[in-house]
Amino acid sequence: MQKLLYTLFLVCTLTSLSFAQQDKMYAETLETMFDVSGVEGTYQAALAQMFTIFKQQYTDVDESMWTELEAEFNKAAMDDLIEILVPIYEKHLTIEDLQGIITFYETPVGKKYAAQTPLITSEAMQAGQEWGMKVGADFMKKMKAKGY
Repeated sequence: MQKLLYTLFLVCTLTSLSFAQQDKMYAETLETMFDVSGVEGTYQAALAQMFTIFKQQYTDVDESMWTELEAEFNKAAMDDLIEILVPIYEKHLTIEDLQGIITFYETPVGKKYAAQTPLITSEAMQAGQEWGMKVGADFMKKMKAKGY
């Protein structure tokens, strides 16, 4: 009986270690994909915008402190983001899918697309806001015309 329990414990331990290693490998691959695809740059730009807002709110903080905080948060925030996103990406993409995406982004057109992604995203967000306002206005007109 003791041998059975020991064997069961050993199998469970090895299985959990295997899954932990797979999760770590997936997280590292996802981080690489974010890096080569320009996604990390987009998140970094969002963090920079947040720090611009923070600086406006905390005007008495000296620049050296901001430099230190930004460096600390840039790495920690990306690590936290990867940890949060791994289960989402794992639901939809295999590690082989991520590796295929990385391969694409290592091509000349992939590199060009990655370099332009932050600019495209910024412009697309602005266009999307304008589109949303137009759809909202059109909806309100239709509702008013129907008596609501």
